[in-house]
Amino acid sequence: MNGPAARAPLAHLGPQWYAPVMGWAGLALAWHRAEPLFGPAAAKVSGATGVVAAAVFIGVTIASMLRLARHRQALVEDLGHPVRHAFVAAFPISILLLATLAVAFGGPQPAAAGLWLLGLVLQFGCTSWVLSRVLMRGVAWPAMTPVMFIPIVGNVVVPLGGAALGRSDVSWLFFGIGAFLWPVFLTLVLARTAQSPLPDRLLPAWFVPVAPPAVIGLSLIALGHPGPPALAMFGIAVLFLAIALLMLPRIAAQPFGMPWWAMSFPLAAVSTLGLRLADVNPAFRLPAQALLALTSVVVLYLTLSTVRGLRAGTLLVPETIAITPVRGDAVAGPKGIA
Repeated sequence: MNGPAARAPLAHLGPQWYAPVMGWAGLALAWHRAEPLFGPAAAKVSGATGVVAAAVFIGVTIASMLRLARHRQALVEDLGHPVRHAFVAAFPISILLLATLAVAFGGPQPAAAGLWLLGLVLQFGCTSWVLSRVLMRGVAWPAMTPVMFIPIVGNVVVPLGGAALGRSDVSWLFFGIGAFLWPVFLTLVLARTAQSPLPDRLLPAWFVPVAPPAVIGLSLIALGHPGPPALAMFGIAVLFLAIALLMLPRIAAQPFGMPWWAMSFPLAAVSTLGLRLADVNPAFRLPAQALLALTSVVVLYLTLSTVRGLRAGTLLVPETIAITPVRGDAVAGPKGIA
């Protein structure tokens, strides 16, 4: 990106800025699920965090519309980028999560259903578009990162609100899409990183693989299949969480950036699943509470760091990181991965 747009902060407000919406909405759902353990206090925290999620969504959406009007080429570059294009799914996922919150909080069902339907349609469009890029254009092997899970996990978010709205039929359809694509992309991502590790700047993205099994477990419960399947998904999610936590020292050594928000929603999802399992098995209560506390601290820290970064002017700037080529590649990958 050259010229005035390169110097305009708004030009760099890409779809990855919906990640804070996902983090705050996920935290609100986690605290809502904690009500059986903490009572009315959890309901108040859940309501407050839900308001923050909605406010951030509105703010980012308004800013994104201004960006589209003033820097259309910047959006075109995001959509054509080998990695950043997958973040476009964060928009419909945010809508689906807000619809799920509306249902959980007992809001007007027609409004919640309309919001859920909008998110569902946009999610299907995003998934189809991302897959069409992979199948028709191909994806550079170095660009196959955990970010590619974002369009996948959106499909298994659909049942979280859909089941409560009485649309288990459509929920199962989207669940099938996500459950099918998850192991496919997991295999591709693991094979890619076995040949060439992610750049340090993208290490927070290793929290993203926690989300698919955690949300699948929650969706199975919402669709009436609790027990061993959900427990199995919790085990997989915890395994990937342990792997991601081992990378925290290297993550902490990097300057703060929007990739750090990749930690928020996956942590919220596994916390919510743990709290859901604690409803039927008291052995999960302490681990679930610890996960909820960790998620709350992380989201607050990320929010404060984002505010500081915006004030300092270190976030809405061009990215300068190159994709690390895999061994044997003759040409380095595109610039600006995050």
